[in-house]
Amino acid sequence: MTAPVFVVPGERLAARPGPVLVDGPEGRHAATVRRLRVGEPVELVDGSGTRGRGVVAATGKDSIHVDLHDLAVDPDPAPRLVVVQALPKGERAELAVEALSEVGADIVIPWQAARCVVQWRGDRAAKSLARWRATAREAGKQARRARFAEVTEPASTTDVARLLAGAALGAVLHEEASAPLADVQVPPAGDVVLVVGPEGGVAPEEIAAFGAAGAGAYRLGPSVLRTSTAGAVASAVVLSRTARWS
Repeated sequence: MTAPVFVVPGERLAARPGPVLVDGPEGRHAATVRRLRVGEPVELVDGSGTRGRGVVAATGKDSIHVDLHDLAVDPDPAPRLVVVQALPKGERAELAVEALSEVGADIVIPWQAARCVVQWRGDRAAKSLARWRATAREAGKQARRARFAEVTEPASTTDVARLLAGAALGAVLHEEASAPLADVQVPPAGDVVLVVGPEGGVAPEEIAAFGAAGAGAYRLGPSVLRTSTAGAVASAVVLSRTARWS
């Protein structure tokens, strides 16, 4: 049976040797939902690349203590996968972030594209960003990642163009592009930046700005995917051509 994964602050893993406390919502889940018992195997991650493996040493009402026998830090991802995700509508936003996190995106950047129906302003922006970040955390945990995807502050088109200008590879998904993403040469290091447009597509002025920044336009295949799934599929295509998936 695969050991369950729980998230703890990084300083607790750094402070070993000794039992590591798992409390709060994670501790309640371990003690009252999973009903873990002394001696059962568990994994602890901090979401920033550190993973510990051990066994339950003691249980409480809403917490457990874990004796770690193995601790490792994942190397920095190379190349680093950055996905610029145009704002989807409704539940599809969380679906997009969830899938990107599970596939292996390292950074997810919300993008207020010209043709986005959704507008992030004021309290709505703060709440939406918090949901994206919570989704990335939970999806990273579900996918057993030690390093969770980072969800940044929202970006403008100017911000995205600046990011593409400094990327090792910049790729904009576009249904009318002739070059297939599957044929792209992925660099072994640096940032690979994928831009995923909204349901209405990337506007011509955005394509022009990104092209001027050095990004190419690519298609995924003969069918047009929704914005909530296109990023995850494109990420899988890119990662399959790197040592990260070998």
